[in-house]
Amino acid sequence: MKKGLQQYKRLIRYSFILLLILGQTAVFYYCWMSEYNSLIILPFVQKGNMLMALYYFLMQLMFLYNFDGLKFGYFKKLHIFISQILSVICTNIMIYLPICLLSARFVTVTPIILLTIFDIIFSICVTSLIEFIFSKCFPAKRLLVIYDEYQPDSIVEKLNSRKDKFAVEKTASISLGLDEICKLINTVEGVVIFDVHSEMRNKLIKICYEKNIRAYSTSKVSDILIRGAESLHLFDTPLLLFRNQGGLSFEQRFIKRTMDIIISLILIVILSPFMLLSAIAVKLYDGGPVFFRQKRSTIGGRTFMIHKFRSMIVDAEKDGNPIPATEADPRITPVGKVLRFTRMDELPQLFDILKGDMSLVGPRPERVEHTRKYTKDIPEFPYRLKVRAGLTGLAQLYGKYNTSAYDKLQLDLMYIQNYSLLLDIRLLFMTLKVIFIKESTEGFSKEKSLDIKNCEK
Repeated sequence: MKKGLQQYKRLIRYSFILLLILGQTAVFYYCWMSEYNSLIILPFVQKGNMLMALYYFLMQLMFLYNFDGLKFGYFKKLHIFISQILSVICTNIMIYLPICLLSARFVTVTPIILLTIFDIIFSICVTSLIEFIFSKCFPAKRLLVIYDEYQPDSIVEKLNSRKDKFAVEKTASISLGLDEICKLINTVEGVVIFDVHSEMRNKLIKICYEKNIRAYSTSKVSDILIRGAESLHLFDTPLLLFRNQGGLSFEQRFIKRTMDIIISLILIVILSPFMLLSAIAVKLYDGGPVFFRQKRSTIGGRTFMIHKFRSMIVDAEKDGNPIPATEADPRITPVGKVLRFTRMDELPQLFDILKGDMSLVGPRPERVEHTRKYTKDIPEFPYRLKVRAGLTGLAQLYGKYNTSAYDKLQLDLMYIQNYSLLLDIRLLFMTLKVIFIKESTEGFSKEKSLDIKNCEK
């Protein structure tokens, strides 16, 4: 029965999403009719009231989408909770502003605050109910991990971190042979193809397709380039067009740069009090320099000096060799811990964006030394330098500080190959959520940090 329910998973998810948003909209409608409609200059009648409810519904849907608050059964429960809370707060702010404009004065904010509190409680309750139902109806899938040359320990560890979705039952090397692997595939609900060469991977994908068994596969750079290709139907033989235009088009670069200038200026003005307080805190703690400056790589391999609020002790790298931050790094000051946790150490980069060295969204600028090392290990690594380095991006949002260089490269290429203005806007919204997620700030392990340091010598 549970297996049969799988075909209804999306329908169930969409039904609960509709229930959630309609419930919040109904409470807003009550709040609007009882508290605010009578305060506007010309009170609305039936159609106007319905229009306000529709506006609220659409705003909630938009913010939930941009904060990834609709992916029940996909992200962890905490991620969904944070997305729901941010969506509620943003929606209620955006509904309060037109109410003030319609009233030609600032009206009481108390009903909106109470509405926000109710919406948050309602969202948490509904989300908890949905997650409970999903856990019962759609238990973790029993998986077989198939690997080639490299042991699958890393991917197994990641899959095991989501026991609500995955249960790794078996691992198998392709050296067993296709016939034996086919027998194992018949005993599980899903297959993970980990770093298998393309010829065998293609065979495994076709076998899973034939048997209606879900397949997951780690990707390679060429896979991402293929996904970004354009389908052409000029002949009876399908063609894929790879434009390979070297990053973004002129129009895309113009729009992106315009957005960078406008938004960075606005954020500098709004966040200037926080930047001033951060600068004072850093200076008062040990009297050292307020800013940390470091040479980084950006578009076309050009280098620039990135600016951050200093979060480590003075001379954290006395010998001149790069030492990546580790978990519980003793070099990070108490003030620095707060700045890093809240991401306020990154705020001075708004000036780097305004100057044109960086963009709001793009691949994270790597240290010049790291770029050299990663390029030596991964020849495709310079591909990510086809656009300006960014304050935030796919690799920062879906990866971690200690995500491998190859995984970061793939995430950055996914962004470049699928760039759009709407994608940039969505990633900026999602950046707000990342502030509340601890795991995205995890540093390298001591062993990994030493390995990177030794490779630079």
